[in-house]
Amino acid sequence: MKKLENKVAVVTGASKGIGAGIAKHLAAAGASVVVNYASAKAGADQVVADIIANGGKAIAVQGSVSKEEDVERLFDETKKTFGAVDILVNNAGVYQFGAIEEIKAEDFHRQFDTNVLGLLLTTQGAVKNFNSTGGSIINIGSAVTAITPVQSAVYTATKGAVDAITGVLAKELGGKKIRVNSLNPGMVETEGTHTAGFIGSDFEAEMVKTTPLGRIGQPDDIAEVAVFLASEESRWLTGEILVASGGVR
Repeated sequence: MKKLENKVAVVTGASKGIGAGIAKHLAAAGASVVVNYASAKAGADQVVADIIANGGKAIAVQGSVSKEEDVERLFDETKKTFGAVDILVNNAGVYQFGAIEEIKAEDFHRQFDTNVLGLLLTTQGAVKNFNSTGGSIINIGSAVTAITPVQSAVYTATKGAVDAITGVLAKELGGKKIRVNSLNPGMVETEGTHTAGFIGSDFEAEMVKTTPLGRIGQPDDIAEVAVFLASEESRWLTGEILVASGGVR
C-alpha cells in the first residue's frame, strides 16, 4: 500500500515549479490531488494529465488564494470530487526583489496578499474540510529568512510571517490532530527563477559557491520532503521549520 493511499491533498500554486513537483509526488504516493492555480490553466491541466497518465487521480481548480470566494470554491470542488481533505500544501507565492528605495505599496500588498493572507485563507478553508482524524498542513516558506539576501525586504518579511504562523497554528490546531510544518527551500531551478533571470546569473553562481552540497535545488528535492511531511512517517512533527537548501544558512 502506498504511504498516502486514500488521502486527499490540495496543493496551491501547483501549475508549475515546486508546486507541480509536490502535486506529482503526492499523487505518486497514492493521494488524490487538487491542483490549484491562479492563471496558468495550461500548466495546471498538464500537471493533471501527467498525474493521470501515471495512474493517479487529480483535478485542476482555478482560484486566487487571496480571495475568500475563490478559496471557498476550491474546497467546494475538492469535497464534491474527492471528499474531505487530509493534506494542504500552501505553496502559492509571489516574489519581487528590489532595493529599499524601489519598494512601492502595491509591491508590498501583492506579496503579502498572496504569501500571507492567502496562506491564512486556505488554511481556514482546509480546517473546515479536514477529516475528523486530522491531517497535515505544509507551508512552503523560504530559506531567505535565514540568509536575508539584499533587496528582498518585502519577500523575506512575508516568509518570516509564514515561519511565525506555522508555530502559532501548530499549537492552535494540535487539538484537532492537524499538524502544521514549514518546508523552506533554498534556491530552486523553476520556470519562475528562469523568468526572473536568476538561473545563469552571478546570484546563482554565488548561491552554488556558498551551498555545501554544491548546487541549487530541483523541485524533486523539495517534493520528496513534502511527501514525508504529509505522511504518517512525520506523525510526531509539528511546528517545525525544515530548511531544504543543500546546507545554506
